[in-house]
Amino acid sequence: MSMEQINAARAEITATSAYKTITEFFDADSFCEIDAFVKSGEGFAEAVAGYGTVEGLPVYAFAQNSDISGGALSKAQTAKLKKLYALALKTGAPVVGFYDSVGGRLAQGTELLAGAGEVLKYASKISGAVPQVSVVTGTCLGTNALAAASADFVIMTEDAQLSLDVTGKDADAQTNAKKGTASFIAKDSSDAVAKARELMTYLPSNNLNPAPQSDSAEPDGENTNCIVSKLVDAGSKLRIADDCGDNARIRLARLGGQVVGVVRTTGGRLDCKSANKAAKFVRFCDAFSLPVVTFVDCEGFECLKAASKLTSAYAEATTAKISVVVGKAVGSAYIALAGTGANADVVYALPEAVISPVNIEAAAFIMAPDEMKVPVPEQKAAAEKFAQEKLGAFNAAQNGYVDGIVELYELRAALLSALEMLSGKRVPTVAKKHSTI
Repeated sequence: MSMEQINAARAEITATSAYKTITEFFDADSFCEIDAFVKSGEGFAEAVAGYGTVEGLPVYAFAQNSDISGGALSKAQTAKLKKLYALALKTGAPVVGFYDSVGGRLAQGTELLAGAGEVLKYASKISGAVPQVSVVTGTCLGTNALAAASADFVIMTEDAQLSLDVTGKDADAQTNAKKGTASFIAKDSSDAVAKARELMTYLPSNNLNPAPQSDSAEPDGENTNCIVSKLVDAGSKLRIADDCGDNARIRLARLGGQVVGVVRTTGGRLDCKSANKAAKFVRFCDAFSLPVVTFVDCEGFECLKAASKLTSAYAEATTAKISVVVGKAVGSAYIALAGTGANADVVYALPEAVISPVNIEAAAFIMAPDEMKVPVPEQKAAAEKFAQEKLGAFNAAQNGYVDGIVELYELRAALLSALEMLSGKRVPTVAKKHSTI
């Protein structure tokens, strides 16, 4: 083949939307393409793949090319993706996939199914070893959706579709966000690329390397009621999966320049979606040794199975774990999020915190029945008064259930000190394949 023909082929590929997306994602002039001229039938393979840097950090990425046969999954495309996954595992760098495909080349039959299975196998193989992010900017249905949804984080544009159902039922971004499949919703492709680039700056390259450090910045949350914003570095809070579950918020943030995972329960009983979302996030943080800081204000769980998953996630995690009781920590919620079940390394409480074995009113009736002999409308206030006097932070500290009582203005310094102390944490684990909870 002449150089003129090679240049013509290169020009054809670089003119596609997928090539433009992937070069927009990487730092300028850093993208190196893999298997650029691989053919699928008469045309080029339906995905662009390669490696480069994002904010100077090494990353592997592929983009399904809807301009070539609709980006249809094929034997050639799956071979290209397998090579990318294998290189990412060898070199220890994250994988970002941009999904936009009409489906698969059905004429390839079982060869297509075998190739799709191999991609899923490689995605599972690297899970927990290097971070994976899926960015769905178009259609992603059927077996293609299996691979996309297996990533640690999923970004969808508002008009994207993601579903196992090839008819597109319940495939919209909002439905996926409510289910917890989509971690972020972007306005369009450019916004999705920007969100993916931002996310890369919070993630370690692999499970053996630390997350990227940055200069410490004082919090900028003086004018907000959110305790997390009052404590973390200014401009460092990355909101994740806010549309899934009403009683827990998960964030990636920085404390003193160090990336941490933040779980904040927001009062009441933790619903199933919130508990499952938090459990998955804690497992991700543990896989990549990101410290977990948990702010506890929770009166229990709505779902036993979800409660057991969250308790197991905390108990099994060997990464640094700091819990702060900022409101109520009642019964199973205290055990799962801040007590022995959570296996927390350090537990703080704000002065107004309450730690109770059962709900506040029940505890008051059992432990102080005479004080509850008041008219029914006044019982709630009487129970709250009893809780502050007998189940407060000082009582918990006296009994060794919290390590310290910290005023809000002191809490950032306390967290930074604890993170520094826990930086060398090492925990031997039982010889087993994995837990089954």
